[in-house]
Amino acid sequence: MHKSRIIINIRFKKRRRPLSGGTRMKVSVLGATGYAGAELLRILYQHPQADVVHITSESHTGESIASLYPHLRGLYDMKLESMQDIRAIGEDSDFIFIGLPHGHAMEVARALANLPVRIIDLGADFRFDDTAVYEAWYHVKHTYADAPRVYGLAELYRDAVRSAKIIGNAGCFTTASILALAPLAKSHLIDTKSIIVDAKSGVTGAGRSPKLANHFPELYDNFRAYNVAHHRHTPEIEQAVADLSDEETLINFTPHLVPMGRGILATCYADLKEGVTPELIDAAYEKLYDKEFFIRLLGRGGYPSTKEVRGSNFCDIAWHVDERTHRVIALSAIDNLVKGAAGQAVQNFNIACGFDEKTALDVAPMYP
Repeated sequence: MHKSRIIINIRFKKRRRPLSGGTRMKVSVLGATGYAGAELLRILYQHPQADVVHITSESHTGESIASLYPHLRGLYDMKLESMQDIRAIGEDSDFIFIGLPHGHAMEVARALANLPVRIIDLGADFRFDDTAVYEAWYHVKHTYADAPRVYGLAELYRDAVRSAKIIGNAGCFTTASILALAPLAKSHLIDTKSIIVDAKSGVTGAGRSPKLANHFPELYDNFRAYNVAHHRHTPEIEQAVADLSDEETLINFTPHLVPMGRGILATCYADLKEGVTPELIDAAYEKLYDKEFFIRLLGRGGYPSTKEVRGSNFCDIAWHVDERTHRVIALSAIDNLVKGAAGQAVQNFNIACGFDEKTALDVAPMYP
């Protein structure tokens, strides 16, 4: 009896009205059964001005989302739909979040181009200004090159996000890396052709589909690099750093897989320009991020940790100056499913709707 009362209360909470007469948005999630899609549902459940009206999965059509993700039991009693009638979904939505593999979002966006619905794509289809770069790295022909899109890294492109028809949510590794490097690039403190990014991710970054490399006996008590010199997030980081610095940019990016569920720790190295002092570096970070709620500056000499941002939309950043080699080492930690995916998507949604940017995201990290 006590358990039943709890479930009833939770369902009522899901249907509550806005606290102070705010606009309610009808939102849909395409690809709701991936880790990012499920995380979107978790966060959107807390959003007082978002009603989830459609959730899709081509491989689980007709099934209950709670049967696939039992942690959503009592919160969502919805069944998964097919995207076959995408226009009907678009006509019934104010915003669509797309959590599909690359190559699919461009087709969805084309199909909905003449509808007022706005799109937030968690994949890579709309992250690049030059679709030729996308095609070279993703090996897929871009079929919507003239799409009205903006890059969705909220802290750096907030003004563009406000009115965007299509928002290309920044990637997980790229979010951690770009936010760590942005003050250095924007203040012209580093040689942008000397950047090295060494980043480690939890296994959820590889998706939910079973793979031998992610099998417990293969992954546990193990640590390895992958896609060295070929990872698709490389040009995305280069694009943002070049845009911020207005300088030619070249990076080496090496990702690593670590045996943990969530989190990314990025370590970024760069040569300092002549005359750059530690104090100038401190000032650059403070100037760019002083008023950013989701950026927590640990300062010079700090050490971000993935566990200290787990389950949150925070990005913790610190930096070190190696005066012997005249290099700066910037460190950042994020939760790859939140700030690196679903949380950032909701942050972009809030900006685009004119809501308080922290809505549904103002939560403390889960620790330990």
